[in-house]
Amino acid sequence: MKLTDIKLKMILYTALIVILMGGLAFRLAFVQLLQNDTYQSQAKENTIRLIPIKASRGEIFSRDNQVMATNKLVYTVSLTYLEMGKNQTMIDNLYQAASPYYPEITVDFINEKINNQKYRPYEPITIIRDIPLELVVKLEENRQNLPGIVVNVESLRAYPMGSLAGHVLGYIHQINSQELEKMGSSNIQYSIDSLIGKAGIEKQYEQILRGQDGARRLEVDAKGRPISEFDTLEPLAGDNIYLTIDSGIQQVMEESMNETLTMLQRTLPKAQVGSAVMMNVKTGEVLAMCSMPSLNPDDWKGNISAEKVEYYFPQTGAYDPMRPGAQTNRAISAAYPPGSTFKPITGMAALQAGVMDPLQDYVNCNGAYWIKPNIRCTGVHGNVNYIKAMAYSCNTYFQEMGRRANKDVIVEIGKQFGLGQKTNIDLPDEVSGLLPTAEWKKEINAIILERQHKNELAGLDEKYGQLLAQAANDEEITKLNETKNKEIAQLNERYEIDFNFNTNWQQFDTFNMSIGQGYNNFTAIQLANYVSTIANGGQLMKPFIVDRIVDADNNLLQKNQPQMLSVLTDADSILPWTKKAMAAVAEPGGTAYSLFANFPGDIKVAAKTGTAQTGRAGDNSLKEVHGVFIAFAPVDDPVVAFAGIVEYGGSGSGSAGLVCKAVFEQYFGVVDHLRPADNENNGNAVSDNGSISPPSTVNEVWLPEEETLPEEESVNENPGTDGSQEENDVIETDTYEPQIIIPNQVDLENIRP
Repeated sequence: MKLTDIKLKMILYTALIVILMGGLAFRLAFVQLLQNDTYQSQAKENTIRLIPIKASRGEIFSRDNQVMATNKLVYTVSLTYLEMGKNQTMIDNLYQAASPYYPEITVDFINEKINNQKYRPYEPITIIRDIPLELVVKLEENRQNLPGIVVNVESLRAYPMGSLAGHVLGYIHQINSQELEKMGSSNIQYSIDSLIGKAGIEKQYEQILRGQDGARRLEVDAKGRPISEFDTLEPLAGDNIYLTIDSGIQQVMEESMNETLTMLQRTLPKAQVGSAVMMNVKTGEVLAMCSMPSLNPDDWKGNISAEKVEYYFPQTGAYDPMRPGAQTNRAISAAYPPGSTFKPITGMAALQAGVMDPLQDYVNCNGAYWIKPNIRCTGVHGNVNYIKAMAYSCNTYFQEMGRRANKDVIVEIGKQFGLGQKTNIDLPDEVSGLLPTAEWKKEINAIILERQHKNELAGLDEKYGQLLAQAANDEEITKLNETKNKEIAQLNERYEIDFNFNTNWQQFDTFNMSIGQGYNNFTAIQLANYVSTIANGGQLMKPFIVDRIVDADNNLLQKNQPQMLSVLTDADSILPWTKKAMAAVAEPGGTAYSLFANFPGDIKVAAKTGTAQTGRAGDNSLKEVHGVFIAFAPVDDPVVAFAGIVEYGGSGSGSAGLVCKAVFEQYFGVVDHLRPADNENNGNAVSDNGSISPPSTVNEVWLPEEETLPEEESVNENPGTDGSQEENDVIETDTYEPQIIIPNQVDLENIRP
């Protein structure tokens, strides 16, 4: 071999060695300098385990010191991500151990849990909470086959009263990725396994109730068995909350609502849903709030079964009243037409406008209003003044008062009572409802009509596009284009007529608003606050449901005080007459008299019944109606107010009124519904005219005297013109009558482009 060849090979070998050593040095530097923290953590992980200690969530109490939400110690199975990722056999072993107790725990379920936490590898992954002791023993006995599995004792939420006030309390459930990202900005540390408040008080006061987690550092051997403990950071418990809710009143309200719905369903099968609120009129404290179907917070702590998913979130396209779902707190998150419970607003508008003398101004009711569309009354009442009209719930009288007062005054009075606005109660997911105005009608109907017109034009283009493609010659094409242009002109003409009619406030809109129909939609909490404002002399209070917050040692941290939002204009001149008129509703001859006939003379009740057309597509507008009821007591010095709504309840006093009767009986001590011995006569009493008042608890079908539905639907007739018309004139045409649009339950925010 030549010397030159040897030198060349030596150079090549030397270069190769240099490259290899350089690569090795670069890799060593990369590991030592850039990945030092990672590998040090992995090395420590082989011997050190950081075991989190969950903080106890703050407890929730009623105003009468009943525990409504507490905590219990449970066993929880979790695992270490790094070891799990390397040991599929261990996952199979965990599945085999847990599946007899939890069929929903599968290998795929465990792997999904691991995958969800792949970007947070140093946090333990919770697999199952609240496991039985037998499973704990089984896992410990097989620890050698379950490396990385940890069984901890942690604090988990418990609700001793079950579903009582379930919608108020809310529930906790595992955090999702969006919530975790949002919670990252808070001072409290959350992990992908954290349980957080998802509804109700649990959600509204999450930062108050949730404490600070602690941790233990343990040394373990190669099999994951603890050897020694280094140190412990003790957790800090969350703060406790005392509600304004009275557990006794709450129990009576829920039991009465359940009994009422059960009774109604015998003849009205769609009566599946009800909501109610009882308030202190002087402070705004919510004493009871219910929503049916009920919610049990314990259902949400772990994996929800398919049966529970169907119960809370029925899989239907449009709303099905026979499968309404139970997750929503309908007392604050569902708005309904108020029906005749709105009539006090109309009466007060007429009083404030100076167009009505409550005693001397009589309106003759012959069964229907004399101005088109001639909306029928609940009966033939003859000559009635403000007091009698309220007692009889006379549609004719209040349409006339609405016409006299003008829509703008009605809207202004409604706003002063908080209708169509969020009350800002300290609960999440409240909706604002709707108090309609001319501006609102113009905006929403313009959007609806424009979309409808565009769809019609697009359909016409599609129709003639197909016909033109099939045309045999130019003459046929010309005729088709001429016909198309005529149809476009007709559509444009109809659109213009519909637009001018439906975007302007018509006189019949005022008539419908005056009796609580048309576009009006309010929540039960709004109705309760409205009747509270009547009762307390015109002070609109902010409703609240948390009385105070204390720490674990019962030291006061926060005390909520009554907050007055506004004062009613001209309260002294309009409220006394309205209170008197509402009191007549519960007196002989009134639509709610039989409900409260057993009450003593010093506890007189003022009320207003309501029967409201649903506004839902497909409903029989004359037979399928909601029952609405409002009341306060005592009349002379009001303390409490009530508002309730029963979907498809048929009448106010025959549905929500029964719930009001029960909670007022309980509050004022007329009947103790929590003691069976006091219910032997069911609180019955014989009235002055010899009739028997309804039972305190609903054991049989009973329907009291009540306003009946008019024979003709109030909103679907085309109005005509009248010499006394105060609003925009109705458009008339010989060739086309405008189609009335009633977007009764359309959310304006959702319909905007």
